[in-house]
Amino acid sequence: MAILKIARMGHSVLARPAAPVEDVKAAEIQRLVDDMIETMEDAGGAGLAAPQVHIPLRIVIFHAPPSRNDGAPVPLTVLINPVVQPLDDRMQVGYEGCLSLPGLTGAVPRYHNVRYSGLDRHGEMVERVAEGFHARVVQHECDHLDGVLYPSRMDDLSTFGFVEEVRRAMMEQKE
Repeated sequence: MAILKIARMGHSVLARPAAPVEDVKAAEIQRLVDDMIETMEDAGGAGLAAPQVHIPLRIVIFHAPPSRNDGAPVPLTVLINPVVQPLDDRMQVGYEGCLSLPGLTGAVPRYHNVRYSGLDRHGEMVERVAEGFHARVVQHECDHLDGVLYPSRMDDLSTFGFVEEVRRAMMEQKE
């Protein structure tokens, strides 16, 4: 396994749609998934999409620790050729970060409830309903597969900035 270099905002691989995976069980796909897991864990992320490691394929991985998902852990999930569908029109605004935009954050509206499906690394169908942070991370990672970074989803760019500055501003508002 290897820790892969993460593409940063501005790199062309992050700005274009990724191609479907043809052979889920291919050795190079299995190796890529292993490397993505190691890379995500090393970087401390909640998710990672293949385009973020310079591979324009429709693969995402994610997890949600209980502390970020209302006490309900979401185990490490591999989704290949995923499809995400909102279950209703309810949106929720929350701050997001991204390994491809290091040190930055912003308030992003996302669907609160989604259904997603795709193949796991063994070619088995995965279908789940997600809400809250779980739904947010799935939508965020799948956006990468369509060449979309979270700032383009933001309604209010005044909430976009460096993490420490945004935190400072939020603390000042509470006082």
